[in-house]
Amino acid sequence: MQFWIINIICGFFVSAILAGIIIPQILLIAFRKNLFDEPGERKIHHIPVPRLGGLAFTPVIFFTMALLLGANQYLGNSAMLIELARNVNVLAMSLCAMTALYLVGIADDLIGVRYRAKFVIQILCGVLLVGAGIWVRSFYGFCGIHDLNIWFGGALAVLLIVFITNAINLIDGIDGLASGLSAVACLYYGIVLFQLKQYTFALLAFVALGVIVPFFYYNVFGNAEKQKKIFMGDTGSLTIGIILSLLSIKLTTIPVSGITWSYNPLVVAFAPLMIPCLDVIRVFFHRIRSGKDPFMPDKNHIHHKLLALGMNTRLTMVTIVFSSLVLSLTNLFVSQYIDIHILLLLNFALYGGVNMYLTRKIKHKQ
Repeated sequence: MQFWIINIICGFFVSAILAGIIIPQILLIAFRKNLFDEPGERKIHHIPVPRLGGLAFTPVIFFTMALLLGANQYLGNSAMLIELARNVNVLAMSLCAMTALYLVGIADDLIGVRYRAKFVIQILCGVLLVGAGIWVRSFYGFCGIHDLNIWFGGALAVLLIVFITNAINLIDGIDGLASGLSAVACLYYGIVLFQLKQYTFALLAFVALGVIVPFFYYNVFGNAEKQKKIFMGDTGSLTIGIILSLLSIKLTTIPVSGITWSYNPLVVAFAPLMIPCLDVIRVFFHRIRSGKDPFMPDKNHIHHKLLALGMNTRLTMVTIVFSSLVLSLTNLFVSQYIDIHILLLLNFALYGGVNMYLTRKIKHKQ
C-alpha cells in the first residue's frame, strides 16, 4: 500500500507541475495567434479570453502515467506492472476514448463542431469502454433489479458516459465551476477507489486532479487584462468528463462482496456528479416544456440563476462546489438508512425546490 501511496503522490505532483508549466505557454500562443473566446450575450466575461486550457489535460495525463510506468519498471517495482497488466485493456480503450474526445474538443474550440457529430464520437467512445469491460453490472436493488446482462448494462453504460461527459461540459459556465466540481469528484473517486484497492484507477483520478489544480488557479485567479486568464474549453471538459464517466462506472463493476461499508453502491458511484447531472436533466426538460431545442444553449443553469440574484461569479462557484460536496457526503451517509428510491426522489425534490425558490426570487427582484 505504501508503494501505491508514493506513486499517487508522485503522479499528482508531476501532473500539477507539468500543467503549471504548459498552461502559461498555451496562454502565450493563444495571445500571439488571437485564439480567444469572445464576449457575447450568454458569456459572463467582458474581455476576450483564451479557451484552450484543456489542451494541457490529455498530454499531461498520458505523460504522467507513462512516466510512472517506466520509472517503476526501471526500478524493478513489479507491483505496479502487475496491477496495470490486469487493467491494460481498460486503460488502452480509455486512452483511445480520451484521445478521440481531445481531438473533437480541439476542433470545437477552434472552428466549432456540430453537437450531432460530438454525440456520435461520444457514443463510439462509450462503446470502446464497454468493450473493455466498463459497463453497469448491477442495479443493486434499484427498481427491484440486481444483476444486469451485458447488453442492457452496456447500453446503459454508453448512455451514462454520454450523459456525464455532457453534464461536465454544460456546467462549464463560470470561472472555476466545472474544474471545481471535477476536482472534488476526482479527489472523491481517488480516495474511494484506493480504499477498494483499485489502485490503477485511483492513480488516474489523482493524476487528473493534478492537472485540474493549476488550471483552476489560472481560471479563477488569473487576470484577463494581464493575459493570465484561461478557460477550459470543450477540449478540457470532454477529457475530464470521460475520465469521471470511467471512474464512476468502474465503481459499479466492483463486487459487493469486496466492499466492507454499508453505503449503497450506486450512491457511492455517482454521488459527486449529482449537481451537474441534476442540472442537465432540469435544464433539458425546461427547454422542451418551453418549446425550445433542448440542445441549444440558454441562461437557465443553476449558476445563471445565482448570478441573476446578484452573486458574483466567485461566490457562485464556491456556493455550488461546496453544495456539491455537502450533497455528496449527505447522500452517502443517508444511503445507509433509507431506500435508494426515496433518496433519489428526495434529491429531485430538493433540487427542484431550490430552483423554484431561486426563480421566484429572481421574478420578485425584477
